[in-house]
Amino acid sequence: MKKAKELSAQERETLFKTMKDRFEKNSTRHKNIDWDKVQAKLEISNKLWSLNAMELTGGEPDVIGYDSATDTYLFCDCSAESPKGRRSLCYDRQALESRKEHKPQNNAIDLAAEMGIELLDEEQYRQLQQLGTFDSKSSSWIKTPDRIRELGGALFGDYRYDTVFVYHNGAESYYAVRGFRGVLRV
Repeated sequence: MKKAKELSAQERETLFKTMKDRFEKNSTRHKNIDWDKVQAKLEISNKLWSLNAMELTGGEPDVIGYDSATDTYLFCDCSAESPKGRRSLCYDRQALESRKEHKPQNNAIDLAAEMGIELLDEEQYRQLQQLGTFDSKSSSWIKTPDRIRELGGALFGDYRYDTVFVYHNGAESYYAVRGFRGVLRV
């Protein structure tokens, strides 16, 4: 019997094939990074379940960087629009609990934690947008500074009019086209 948060051999094989195909099709996202080294690092990591969760919720994760100081690869959701399996969420647990009616199923912060990933912050979101066009019809919650969150707000980003925008909303709000993008360090 497999342990919780472990992939079967078939799931691992499918995930590696999907990731390798995406890696090869999008080489501009990860110049000078070798797939064999990425796969070797993945095979010894305990992060495959999280990477698979990103894939299963529509994130289309891909390698977008490497930190040589920590020998860490950076995976990010690279789906054109905010991942479909992670939409209609308010920002965090506090926001969810503050809603009196019409509560969403979950919130972005808790779901990211359950998946073992983190929300992108504003800098990471803007860096991702340099690798392609993302969220031109959707939007994504991003990690919100404490001072804004303490006042009831939360930040989200999107791409409109050939420009990356970062906006604010009440943290308790949620929309059918707003989800979140995650980052995973392996």
